[in-house]
Amino acid sequence: MGSDGVNSGQVVEWAVVGSDIGPLLLAATGEGLVSVVFHADGEVRDRALRRLAAQLGARLVEEASGRLAEPVRALEAYFAGGLREFRLELDWSLTTGFNRQVLRELASGVPYGTVVGYGELAKRVGQPGAAQAVGAAMGSNPLPVVVPCHRVVESGGGLGGFGGGLETKRRLLALEGLLPQPLF
Repeated sequence: MGSDGVNSGQVVEWAVVGSDIGPLLLAATGEGLVSVVFHADGEVRDRALRRLAAQLGARLVEEASGRLAEPVRALEAYFAGGLREFRLELDWSLTTGFNRQVLRELASGVPYGTVVGYGELAKRVGQPGAAQAVGAAMGSNPLPVVVPCHRVVESGGGLGGFGGGLETKRRLLALEGLLPQPLF
């Protein structure tokens, strides 16, 4: 750490990759995949990169091989229908406390092709009254798709919210066979 508290030696590799739900910005530290950002064109990409640099106190380098090679391959396989479980090294440093606890439970406990209610996920982490807090945790998920916040739905059958937009959530759930594929 430098005298200003910033780990000036940390390098974050990033790349924008195409997907069935639009361009995704992926970023990885030495620990693993740290961020996935939806709709990563132009200003969204630039804003996300500025935020990452500030949050991680790191230098960002555009590099799709190296640390991102495996995440890129895994996401391509997922969107092609050939991958049902992400087994990637993840860097959880952009989330803490309750949110991290909920997201880890989601990542390990809600498999491909299944959904869970906000309230049920709250119960699983020992906070049965915290359905709204679970919603907030989903909204702050730094690793969407890989940590599958699209699989969290309202108990009454509604889709609930989604940081990538409801159309993106529908497409991910359709990919996993939970909703019919859109006709066009």
